[in-house]
Amino acid sequence: MDRGEPQGDVREVVLAQPRGFCAGVDRAIEIVERALQKFGAPIHVRHEIVHNTYVVNDLKAKGAIFIEDLAEVPPGATLVFSAHGVSQAVRAEARARGFEIFDATCPLVTKVHVEVAKLRREGYEFIMIGHKGHPEVEGTMGQLDGGIHLVEDIDDVARVSIADESRIAVVTQTTLSVDDAAGILTAVKARFPLVREPKQQDICYATQNRQDAVKVLSGEVDILIVVGSPTSSNSNRLREVAERRGTPSYMVDSAAELQPAWFEGRPRVGLTAGASAPELLVQQVIERLRSLGALAVRKMPGVEETVHFPLPRGLGDKSMAEAAARSSS
Repeated sequence: MDRGEPQGDVREVVLAQPRGFCAGVDRAIEIVERALQKFGAPIHVRHEIVHNTYVVNDLKAKGAIFIEDLAEVPPGATLVFSAHGVSQAVRAEARARGFEIFDATCPLVTKVHVEVAKLRREGYEFIMIGHKGHPEVEGTMGQLDGGIHLVEDIDDVARVSIADESRIAVVTQTTLSVDDAAGILTAVKARFPLVREPKQQDICYATQNRQDAVKVLSGEVDILIVVGSPTSSNSNRLREVAERRGTPSYMVDSAAELQPAWFEGRPRVGLTAGASAPELLVQQVIERLRSLGALAVRKMPGVEETVHFPLPRGLGDKSMAEAAARSSS
């Protein structure tokens, strides 16, 4: 083999469909970019707009400042809430400080917030299935002053104490493993037979679609690479879905993190990306895999997503075609 030819065991890369940006992430990034264009730098963003290192660093370079404490934001500044949502206390503080506010909360998270507020007025308590400390969970639980109980696993369900078991509802973090959430929900329904479930499940369409694609893909490949940052819940779940099906799986923030040893004796590589990971990073991983021997790249059949969420008033809107262009392969 000539010195300049690709060397390694990789022969084929199979791309998951769908993968990468979802409509909520696309909208959140667009909100920050439009705010920068309209008001100029800096634009302050509470928490990382989405959980992806590349996206956050790119927006920092354009003039976004990411903060956790609103006290860090100067009076009269423009503030964007991240895609994960915020508590009512954060909203109230932001209004009291007089910021120009744009809400990039994913509309599917907002749907959960609206449902929680509505049922609380009707006297319900809640069980929330989710991960402690995740900003989406903190935002949803922060819609109420109390009466919402977080469960992270089946064992937690046994420890929940409810005042009136006929007035209990369940909600979930939108980026959970579909299978994990289903198992915990079964335990909730077994202990609280009268529990009220959402009209539509809270786990978002994009999370579901990407996990479904990995379930199919993992059976066709020798190894799966997930492009996503360590803080990304939905990216971590994709890796876990493949691992549970016996397919070795690794999550990388960039192509530089790929280790040639992972691919020894594993010629067929599956590749996907979390909902907050841009397609640019996927393409860079493909190029790295070509250098490790990949001769062919093909996309598996899958769902073509056409969901589009409008921008907040004051920032204009974008067409569905523009939204699709940002996340197309």
